[in-house]
Amino acid sequence: MQHVILGAGPAGVIAAETIRKHAPADTIVLIGDEPEAPYSRMAIPYLLIGHIGEGGTHLRHAPDHYAQQRIELRRGRAVRLDPAARQVVLDDGATVAYDRLLIATGSSPATPPIPGIAGAGVHSCWTLADARAIQSLARPGARVVQMGAGFIGCIIMEALANRGVQLSVVEMGDRMVPRMMGPAAGGMIKRWCQAKGVAVHTGARVDAIERDATPLMKVRLSTGAVLEADLVISATGVKPNIGFLEHSDVKCLVGVLTDEHLETSVKGIYAAGDCAEAFDKVSGKTIVSAIQPNAAEQARVAALNMAGKPAELRGVTQINVLDTLGLISASFGQWDGVPGGQSVELVDTAANRALSLQFGGDRLVGCNAVGWTEHVGVMRGLVEGGVSLGEWKDRLLHDPTLLMEAYLAQAQAQHAHAHLK
Repeated sequence: MQHVILGAGPAGVIAAETIRKHAPADTIVLIGDEPEAPYSRMAIPYLLIGHIGEGGTHLRHAPDHYAQQRIELRRGRAVRLDPAARQVVLDDGATVAYDRLLIATGSSPATPPIPGIAGAGVHSCWTLADARAIQSLARPGARVVQMGAGFIGCIIMEALANRGVQLSVVEMGDRMVPRMMGPAAGGMIKRWCQAKGVAVHTGARVDAIERDATPLMKVRLSTGAVLEADLVISATGVKPNIGFLEHSDVKCLVGVLTDEHLETSVKGIYAAGDCAEAFDKVSGKTIVSAIQPNAAEQARVAALNMAGKPAELRGVTQINVLDTLGLISASFGQWDGVPGGQSVELVDTAANRALSLQFGGDRLVGCNAVGWTEHVGVMRGLVEGGVSLGEWKDRLLHDPTLLMEAYLAQAQAQHAHAHLK
């Protein structure tokens, strides 16, 4: 049997290795569209800081790893899928036949339609090629404008600040990480960054990037401000790489729609990682959750099913833990609440700590935390576990810092109930 995997990121590599473990006689072809060995995009900020070299971004470090695993690495980008013929057409015109196919094509930066954005000196921070360009321009003292202060933007910002640049961040939302944090928490992160020397422009957009005869750019904002820049970083979000599926029978919504086995609407075709849309047990909806832990678990489950070993995905939860210039924040589940739900928020501005809990019935369905690192594991457990809190919900509404006590009490109650059975 021939397994073809489109995408050589973490999901693709984990899937290939899992198939090899459970189907030792099968053929595995892993197709990536970059010239480098398979690597982790999440390691690029550490490369920019200087903590690792390019080799440190590689997912597997032994030079003969894929050969030893009998995984054929091939360079190419899928441009069309023909499920009837069980073939993938690549950008060089070649066709690759498959018996089982995994779509793990990931995502790519969303480029806003801004005049001048396609010119020199503007880069995403998504590939090793991007990283090399940024390293050459982001020298100490360089003026850098970053568009976007979402999750990815804040990770990049940490790396840029460590390079000693003069950094300005422009975010269209009214706060930083607006799709992860509420107003109080997002505002707290903004003030923290400003205190660290980062100029933060919220409620603003870049209207144009202008150039003259010099390398210096002028970045015009919707507020009327004009920022000078040696380098502009575009970190305005990503979109799943699913365009090649447009005329196939594979059903896509935001991403490639999958069932609990990570199989798509076409039998024998699976999806995993940033391009996959899977069921979120907290919201009861399908979501694309573009974080590496979810990608890894989806890849494992898809690969087991491809190898004939039945497995189910237990669910996908929105999880984000972020280090912004030393300030730790976390977001789980439906952090912005549910219709008819209750919530509580505790803010300690002086200590740079904020905690927001969202309830649906007597269950914690989402939360935000800034500076409350001791509760991160408990918050995740309560949200993902859908734990019935009983009387503890009202106690948490009165004092949200009692999360650990609530978690332990309900765990002990469940254990006692199970023991009685």
